[in-house]
Parts: sequence; structure tokens; C-alpha cells
Amino acid sequence: QVQLVESGGGLVQDGGSLRLSCVASGRTASTYALGWFRQAPGKDREFVTTISFLDGDTADYADSVKGRFTTSRDNAKNTVYLQMNNLRPDDTAVYYCAAGRLPSKKIARYDYWGQGTQVTVSS
Repeated sequence: QVQLVESGGGLVQDGGSLRLSCVASGRTASTYALGWFRQAPGKDREFVTTISFLDGDTADYADSVKGRFTTSRDNAKNTVYLQMNNLRPDDTAVYYCAAGRLPSKKIARYDYWGQGTQVTVSS
């Protein structure tokens, strides 16, 4: 069982930056990979990035955010971060943290989900 809590969302201007956090808790939390997904109004949920808590794993990014977003982890705190730079209005969405056994782009591969945090980028 893994519990996930996202934080750090808010309102920023076009071109601004924001850092999201996701804290994973539970007895087996440290064995899970964490992924970020987002869902904009009227659109399907889409993959953003994923990272494993295992040593040597490499983060994967959606093409739409590559070069602008960076994910990192703090294993001691079971926390993953999403640093978002050069934000654009089309980044506006609810951002969700998810936990799965292995890093994946596929929603179905994740077993646990947070409640989401709203990111709004003004034009």
C-alpha cells in the first residue's frame, strides 16, 4: 500500500517556473517508481515523466515537456520533485503523482494515485 500526496501547484505567469512535490508513504513506498501525469480541461490524462527510486534508473519525459521539466528524487524522504521551467499556458492542468512497480508511460501500469494539484499558467 502506497499513499501519495502532491503539493506545489499554483498560478504562474507565462514563462515562469514551479516545483511540484510528491511524497510517498507506506511500508513498501521505497520500492515503487513514481510517475507524473496531467489532465487539462477537456482532454485525456497524459504522461509527463517517470522516475524510479532504484539506483541507476533514468527518467523519461514526454516530448511536450522535454527540455523544460526535470524530475528528481530524494530517497531518504520518499519524495519525487517535478521542476517545471518556461511554463506555457498549455501546461495548465491538474498534475497527478502515481506509483507503480516499474517506470512506465502507461496509466494502467500504476497502482496508486494522488489526488492531484492544480497548475495554472496565465497567458
